[in-house]
Amino acid sequence: MTSNNNFESLLAVGWKQTISQWLAEDTPSFDYGGFVVGVDEHVAILFGKATGTLAGVPFFNEVFKQLDCRVEWGFKEGDEIIVTPEKRRVEVARVYGQVRNLLLGERTALNIIARASGIATRARKLRALKDEHGWHGVIAGTRKTTPGFRLVEKYAMIIGGVDTHRVDLSSMIMLKDNHVWATGSITNAVAKARLVGGFALKVEVECRSEAEADEAIAAGADIIMLDNFDGKTIAPAAASLKQRWHGKKNFLIEGSGGLTEDNVTEYFCPDVDVLSFGSLSQSVPHIDFSLKVNVPK
Repeated sequence: MTSNNNFESLLAVGWKQTISQWLAEDTPSFDYGGFVVGVDEHVAILFGKATGTLAGVPFFNEVFKQLDCRVEWGFKEGDEIIVTPEKRRVEVARVYGQVRNLLLGERTALNIIARASGIATRARKLRALKDEHGWHGVIAGTRKTTPGFRLVEKYAMIIGGVDTHRVDLSSMIMLKDNHVWATGSITNAVAKARLVGGFALKVEVECRSEAEADEAIAAGADIIMLDNFDGKTIAPAAASLKQRWHGKKNFLIEGSGGLTEDNVTEYFCPDVDVLSFGSLSQSVPHIDFSLKVNVPK
C-alpha cells in the first residue's frame, strides 16, 4: 500500500522547525543526564514491542539528524511489525551517535513513532474491513487531533491507507449546528460560505435529519454529513436522499458519529460515500517501542 511512495515529500517547508521546538521543549536548560553519560560514540537499537504498522519514520529520522546521529532502518514506512509470544521484541532500526545525543532524542522520537504507528495501525484495520466487504466509499479521519501534533497524526492516517478528511479549517468549509444557529438557517449558512469560499472550496453541512439534508442539498452543499445516524437508519436515509435528488443535484453523503471498528460494517451501504472516525486520532492505543543503548559485551 505504501512501499512505492516517498511520503516524506508530502511534508511542507517548516515541519523540521517543529522537531526543533519539541527538542527544545524537552531540554530547555541543562542536560543533566547528558553530562552523566558523556559523548562517547554508541549505537542504540529501536525495538518494536507490539504488533502494528510502522509510521513516523521521517519525524524519527529528523529528531536524530538534528542531534548529529544517523539512523539505519530494518523496516520501511508502512511495514507491519509482528511480535509473537516467542519473539516479544523486534529490532526495527539502529541509531548511531554520541550517547548524550542518543538520549537527548530518545523520548521525543519514541513519542512520535509510538503515536503515529498507533494511528496507522487502526487506520489499516479499518481499511482492511472496507476492502474485505467490497465497500466503494472512503474511510476518513476528522479534525479531532492533538494541538501541535496534527501533522504527524494526519500523516499517519495516510500511511495506514485512509483519508485525512480536511486537515484544518482552511481546507474545506464545514457548517455544523453552531454555524446554522448563528446564521438562522442552513440556507443562510451555505450562502455565506459560498460568498467567500468560491468554486475552489467544498461546502459540507452537518445534518440531523432528512429534512435538514434536503435544505442543505437545495442550498448547494457538496457533502451532506448525516450526523449520529446509526447503522440501521443511515442506509434508508441515504438511499432516500440519493433517489429524491437524482438528476437534480450532485452531492456526497458522509456518515459520522459513534463509528468504531466493531460497528463500521453496519454502515457499509451503496449510498454512503464517506465514513469519518474521530477514533482514528482519539483514544488510539500507542504501539510500544523502546530505544536501548547497545552496550558492548
